[in-house]
Amino acid sequence: MSLLRVAGRPMLASMFIAGGLNSVRNPEAVAPLAESVVRPLTERVALLPDRTEQLVRLSGAVQVAGGVLLGIGRFPRLSALALAATLVPTTLAAHRFWEAEDEGERAQQQIHFLKNLSMLGGLLIAADDTGSAPSLLWRGRHAAKDVRREARLVGRSMRTARRPGAATGGIRSRLGV
Repeated sequence: MSLLRVAGRPMLASMFIAGGLNSVRNPEAVAPLAESVVRPLTERVALLPDRTEQLVRLSGAVQVAGGVLLGIGRFPRLSALALAATLVPTTLAAHRFWEAEDEGERAQQQIHFLKNLSMLGGLLIAADDTGSAPSLLWRGRHAAKDVRREARLVGRSMRTARRPGAATGGIRSRLGV
């Protein structure tokens, strides 16, 4: 594993661990901001809890678990996807810069929104990173390609091998052997 992965994953994960712990310990502080995003989500997805505090706590737990797993390099692609899934509603709920009336508040919220957007980009890159090992999709494609190539080679060798045999059989039939 490269030094960049070893150093970069914990750096990316640190914000999620800290923010997730805050959401798990104190969901009441975040719940009023999250309400505008939680209601439409709970109406569409029946599996999610109805109470905003519960959903904030659940999101925080996913962030802590995903952050720890990403930081230690266990299931990094899956944990990066889980963190990305929690980051989108968190960003839309907490950093609504387009609704801020004060110019200073708008600028601050826009900075936080763009910071989260940058973190989302990093998570998407981490989710796509195979750690220098080919992905299962790549392996499958190349295995199929190798099988096709081997089948062509076997077909060619069969055609090549039958020509001398056919010629020998033709000579034998002429000689009456």
